[in-house]
Amino acid sequence: MAKHPVPKKKHSKTRSKTRYNTYKVAAQKRLTNAVQLVACSNCAQPRRVHHACAACGMYRGRQVLDMQKKMTKVTKIQA
Repeated sequence: MAKHPVPKKKHSKTRSKTRYNTYKVAAQKRLTNAVQLVACSNCAQPRRVHHACAACGMYRGRQVLDMQKKMTKVTKIQA
């Protein structure tokens, strides 16, 4: 008597691939919905929902990030 079930006939490559493809498509749908982008009201650049804009530093109509401070930090080297 067999210890585990043995298939009576060979599964085709197509049948195996379609089983994997259903998982792949579902995973892609989950990932596309994970990051939602909207246009910034100030500069119209795409930004993540509920996050400050990386281009201008605005969030909900007010300045949250000081972009000039960021630029000086990157360009100025302190010894």
